Formats: sequence, C-alpha cells, structure tokens
Amino acid sequence: MTIPKTIMRIFGEQVGLFLKGAALGIANVIPGVSGGTIALITGVFERLIQALKSFNIQAVRLLIKGEFLAFARHTDLQFLFVLFFGAGLAIVSIARLFEFLFAVYPTYIWSFFLGLILASLYFVGKMVSRWNLSAIISLFVGLSVAAAITLMNPASENSHPLYLFFCGVGGICSMILPGLSGSYILVLMGNYKLIVIEAINNLRIDILGPVALGAIIGLLSFAHLLSWLMKRFYSETIALLTGFIAGSLMILYPWKTALFLKDANGDIVLKNGEAIITGYQWFVPDFISGESWIAFLCIFFGIISLIFIEKAALQKEND
Repeated sequence: MTIPKTIMRIFGEQVGLFLKGAALGIANVIPGVSGGTIALITGVFERLIQALKSFNIQAVRLLIKGEFLAFARHTDLQFLFVLFFGAGLAIVSIARLFEFLFAVYPTYIWSFFLGLILASLYFVGKMVSRWNLSAIISLFVGLSVAAAITLMNPASENSHPLYLFFCGVGGICSMILPGLSGSYILVLMGNYKLIVIEAINNLRIDILGPVALGAIIGLLSFAHLLSWLMKRFYSETIALLTGFIAGSLMILYPWKTALFLKDANGDIVLKNGEAIITGYQWFVPDFISGESWIAFLCIFFGIISLIFIEKAALQKEND
C-alpha cells in the first residue's frame, strides 16, 4: 500500500506543478498580468530562480563529463521541465482563446485579473519579514517604476532579428519579475501582436527563433541577479516586487478606452492594418449598468479565486 501511495503523491505533485506552469503561461499571454506574480502566488518563484541560477560552470562540466543524472539533479531539471512544459502548452493553446475573449469581453477579463492581482498584493506583501525604512523605500521605487512603464507609449512593430532578440530579453526578464508583465513589455516594444499572436499561432520560426534565444540568455542571466538580491536583501526585494505589482494595477483597470496614434488630419494611423495604441484613458464606471456589476462580480471572483488557491496551498503544506 505504501508504494502506490508514494506513486500517487509524486504524480499529484507533478500534476500540480504542471498546472502552476500552465497558470504561468496563461499569465504571460495577457498584457498587464505578470507571470512572476503567479509564480510568487503559487509558491514556485524562489525554486524557479534557484533552478535557473544553477545553469553555471558546474552544470557545463557535468554535461561535458557525461554525468547526465548529476546534471539533472544539479539544475532541478525535472522541476523546470514540468513547469515550462505546462507554461508552453498553455501559451500555444490559450493564445487564440484570449484573442477572442479580449475582443468580445475585454471589461470582464480585465476585471477578473484585477481582482486576482489585488488579492496577490496582500499575500506577497506579507512575505516581507521586516517593514523597515529600506523596505518601504523599495516598495515605492517598485511602484513608481511599474507605474511609469504603464504610462509609456508603445513603439512601432519591428521584425529585425536583433530587435526580436532584445524583445526576448526584455519580455522574459519582466515575465519573472512579479508585477511587470512580459506581454505588456512586448506591447511597449511594439511587437506583442507579431510575437504572441501571429508568430505563435502560425509557428513562425523566423520570428520565434531570435525571441527564444534572447529569452534563454536573458532568463539565465537575470536569475543570478534575482537570486543574489533574495539572499542578501530579502525583505527589500520582496517589498520591491510588491511595489511592482501595485504599480501594474493601472493597466489592469477595466474601465478604460484605448488612445490611438493619429495623423495631422486626425485620422487613425494604421500599421499593417492595425491601429497603434499610444495609451489609455481611464474613467469611472457607471454603477447603474448591468455590465459594471458583472465586472464587479468578476473582480470579486478574482479575489476569491486567489484566496482559495492560497488556502489550498497552505493546507497542502500542513498535510
């Protein structure tokens, strides 16, 4: 009876890890939602950073010697494979669905994720062990940087391989930073539609190749920096990440209208048949309309969903 129970426990852990990876992937498809926040919420953030950091000289030596099992243990390869497999599968399968949802039900989708991230502020913020002056300063620095990025104007689309490489670097670094959305960084760099929608849906290797190379190099390099910060300035780093999350709430606010680039005659400028978004205009919702109340319910559902996830995770830790 012990062996089947052990097998079931391991299987359950791997399924849970796969689902966490899928949640990471879904978050990274949506402009404004941070995969790093989801990693923090689901409890895999620190392990992810440590696993990525382990791809170092020692890992290369193990590979050269042919010690593949030792390499797998050193890099926590099973954890990374299951997590990224879930994320990759979710990204490929969910891109078309979210293209439809944001076109038809944008207010409700933004509302749900606003509730999710609002609740995450509490759960991430309580990880700060000491709210001293340096932690408070870090909080406001993170908030200011994220808010400033939110207010930046998007660039034009650029398919040059070198620019795509830097899109991969910028996108992946922001993907693992809680509060900074990798997809929104791609929006600011002008290549969100090209990479996340067109290239993924049509498997364009000429676009995805340079992006993937930049993502791999950026991910491994940035993981070392984050690991160093977490070890030496834990409270300040978590406070900074909490600020990033708080500053990102502006882009998730559901009651907004997009502002488009216009020419001297006041006509909307099109790039490859698409209007270019230069920013957003926020407004107060109509508290009488049914649509607003549905949006409020979506916010509430987002908050409750995260509370449920946190309680389930805590229960699992206590078992």
